[in-house]
Amino acid sequence: MKKSLLTLSFAFVFVLGALAQLQTPEQFLGYKPGDRFTPHHRMVDYFEYVASQNPNIKIIQYGETNEKRPLFVAILSSPENMARLEQIRTDNLKRTGLMEGSPSTEVPINWMSFNVHGNESVGMEAAISTFYTLADPNNVKSQEWLKNQVVILDPCINPDGRDRYAMWYNQKMNTRLQPDPQSMEHNEPWPGGRANHYLFDLNRDWAWQVQVESQQRLKLYQQWMPQLHLDFHEQGVDNPFYMAPAAEPLHEQLTPFQHEFQDIFGRNTAKYFDQAGKFYFTKERFDILYPSYGDSYPMYNGAIGMTIEQGGSGRAGIGVYNSIGDTVTLSGRIAGHYTAAISAVEVTSQNAKRLVDEFATYFKTNSSNPKGKYKSFVIKGESNPAQLAKLLELMDKNGIRYGKAGSRAGLKGYEYQSGKPGVAFSTTENDIIINAYQPKGVLAQVLFEPNPVLNDSITYDITSWAMPYAFGLHAYALEGRIDAAGQYEKPTFTPNTAGATPVAYLAKWEGTRDAAFLAALLNQKIRVKYAEYPFTVEGKSFPAGSLIITKGGNEYVGNFDQKVVETANRFGVTLATTQTGYVDKGKDFGSPNIRVIQAPKVALVGGQGTSSLNYGEVWHFFEKELDYPLVNLDAANFGSYDLSKYDVIILPSVFGSGLIGNAQTKLMDWVKAGGKVVAIDAAVNLFANKEGFKLKTYDTDEEKKAAEKAAQEIAKEERLEPFTEGERLDISGGTAGAIYEIKMDETHPLGYGTGGKFYTLKNNSNRFAFMSGGVNAGIIAENDSYRTGFIGYKIKSQMGQSVVIGAERQGRGQVVYFVDNPIFRGFWESGKLILSNAIFMVGQ
Repeated sequence: MKKSLLTLSFAFVFVLGALAQLQTPEQFLGYKPGDRFTPHHRMVDYFEYVASQNPNIKIIQYGETNEKRPLFVAILSSPENMARLEQIRTDNLKRTGLMEGSPSTEVPINWMSFNVHGNESVGMEAAISTFYTLADPNNVKSQEWLKNQVVILDPCINPDGRDRYAMWYNQKMNTRLQPDPQSMEHNEPWPGGRANHYLFDLNRDWAWQVQVESQQRLKLYQQWMPQLHLDFHEQGVDNPFYMAPAAEPLHEQLTPFQHEFQDIFGRNTAKYFDQAGKFYFTKERFDILYPSYGDSYPMYNGAIGMTIEQGGSGRAGIGVYNSIGDTVTLSGRIAGHYTAAISAVEVTSQNAKRLVDEFATYFKTNSSNPKGKYKSFVIKGESNPAQLAKLLELMDKNGIRYGKAGSRAGLKGYEYQSGKPGVAFSTTENDIIINAYQPKGVLAQVLFEPNPVLNDSITYDITSWAMPYAFGLHAYALEGRIDAAGQYEKPTFTPNTAGATPVAYLAKWEGTRDAAFLAALLNQKIRVKYAEYPFTVEGKSFPAGSLIITKGGNEYVGNFDQKVVETANRFGVTLATTQTGYVDKGKDFGSPNIRVIQAPKVALVGGQGTSSLNYGEVWHFFEKELDYPLVNLDAANFGSYDLSKYDVIILPSVFGSGLIGNAQTKLMDWVKAGGKVVAIDAAVNLFANKEGFKLKTYDTDEEKKAAEKAAQEIAKEERLEPFTEGERLDISGGTAGAIYEIKMDETHPLGYGTGGKFYTLKNNSNRFAFMSGGVNAGIIAENDSYRTGFIGYKIKSQMGQSVVIGAERQGRGQVVYFVDNPIFRGFWESGKLILSNAIFMVGQ
């Protein structure tokens, strides 16, 4: 009987490998793969050792993590291919059109990424065994496969999260295998090892590149543009093994060949699982829609992107019982991932020429005849310049080309702001055009599409992300082609110069750049004020919220002018000056309506019960974008803290209502004495509908009763629905990233810099009535404020006339509410300014 690849390969790794000159993982590490978790630095040691023994391996360190662990890939191929590696790389870029010229080689690039989620810990272990098999010159099969492909193997995308989990587990594990799921080793403490140092999910960061790991990896990825990308994950212990083909919804931009090759890979891998009697499933749960995954992002860049999910994850450790009493072992999990990786190398070799040819066709077709509905996108030049600069930075990171729109009249397109098609407009020399007739045209269409086509409403992630909404920009999508009138020249920043001390330096408040500028001034003990009303001075107009940095009150600051000017230049902030505090319109600089910004002492609450992801978003924002001091408090010890040390306490999204337990009374005493709480997402439920607070779900008892009656009627209708429709009935009361236009009150500090509009990304079903006695700073005015994205029919009709961003006074303090997460995954750029308003402006 023919033995399976799984059996042959593992016999080779664990038995026959000992006969070869190259040390096996077991020989080098001192334990069998699967006996314990390998620390990241020991994996690095092994890769470096193997590379030192094999001239056909190249190690490229592409960066390092926040905790200073190295990020690297290993490149493997045949001696002939390694000798012309740079030619293979550049030929591949020529094939895409990202580099000029005609390719002369036909070698596909097979990129495999492991351990993007730190506690999906089998990934790096499987990478070690895969690397050994591909590197060993005595392995006839692997060396044959490498003759017509280049393998790029990233053994651990997330070393910080991986070591957080592995070090914890290795300390807690029993010497004897202990599969009891109640044992301590199977119950990770908060925040778990899934995310990176700043608790971001790196598998949702491919397109946005918010995190340093993503930024460095994608820079290398763009230099290679592989034909194949496998992303290795784990799922719950009760699930066996998942592999491509992916589930619906599958984005309409995917090509027939991308569908077909997923099936080719799935069937080839299934063959080996069948021979070994191992279970698996395909075409369920894991869809390809959201553009920032490790499978979808490569798909939108011409590759075959595939998610691989082994049952196990952080709960499994080195062995745990599943729900039917079987033991899920680390060695068995390694076998699953290893088999999928080796299968990918095999099918790449078998389909090498076709992979290259179809890849070339993908870029040729999409550059000449793009498939998506909208072929061109116009960003209006009068949009917020700070946010526009951020968008262009993102386009550059992703290799998306843009140009100057030029002066054109008589155009019609979908206007993002109003959500209406066929709106007439014209362009100017300051506008930006992005069209789909370019190598990265598909990615551009996906990132800008106003309404992604959903052929199935059950999705694994958010369903809308259009860039004009995320960045708060005025834009249009057009169905026809509009070519750029020339190269777009980014506005040149003219450095400010220090001269004679003016009465005040003035800066508009427009984006994260300005918030970081303010934070830097406050860090230097420079006194800054803001205007509560718009004003005009010496013929220059400024909106409410503009920063005023006066000579008066800053006499104690040495080299005042130099410090202010140098700080502004560092952030690219253009300063205006005035020689008088007597304004033409508005309030004079000595008015009580010109508020001093007292540098707030800020604390962020985290720990068990909080969303580690939302906590990480705020933490990262403070440290990497604002560079402003932040104290991190553990919710479990909240009652013991001296809260008088802080001016602002931020509560990220929570699970349940007992975040700080009996200490909530202590928190409110602190607020009433002058403190400020900023509650985000589910944290608003700690205050909503509670006695003494103004945030309510319903205005009146009658409204509440009517809503409850309507819900009962729907429930009656659903009672006889088929059991298999249960999941669809559940999502009818939820949302998956629906975008709504929010009307902002520009007269309130929460509305400064918004221009009266904000687009919220709604990922929860919370809906609250306008507050009576509170400030309704950001509201969904009507139901037609909905723009795009999935939201269940049960709640969609109720979202109109609700508050999304608000504040209420409690004694001398404030409670600020963000019903939705304003800085979701760090890419919802326009919300960062509003969060900054809450931190620095509200209550001053």
